[in-house]
Amino acid sequence: MSPSASGHYTPKQIEKYRRQKYIAQLEKIGKNLFRMFRDKQSTAAKFLERFDELMARLDALEKIRLDSEYLRESEAHYRRLHRSLHERSFDDEELDGMRESAMSELNRLQKMKNGSSYKKAKHKERERSDGWE
Repeated sequence: MSPSASGHYTPKQIEKYRRQKYIAQLEKIGKNLFRMFRDKQSTAAKFLERFDELMARLDALEKIRLDSEYLRESEAHYRRLHRSLHERSFDDEELDGMRESAMSELNRLQKMKNGSSYKKAKHKERERSDGWE
């Protein structure tokens, strides 16, 4: 049962639920885009149909404040890409031409997401071995 369907949840719980749904949808868009760009069998029509569906699901959710730079940049990138594909005639040739650069951008976003956890692990290691052993 969704938190918004019942009066048994606190506003904080409802906000957390909405936040998790929004972030999960952003993550889903990124994974789907990467998979579609990587799949050489993807056609422009199928790509656009799926991308439209994913963005419609995101737009159906209540907009939330995104605190992390990774999430803000991801959402901005997905919206920019979606808008740009609709502003021109998008065909299979164009899809093939943009695969590599699009996957590079998605990888950059993924590295941004993972960067904070790598940094933390590095600092933990430094604290453990400070040279006094």
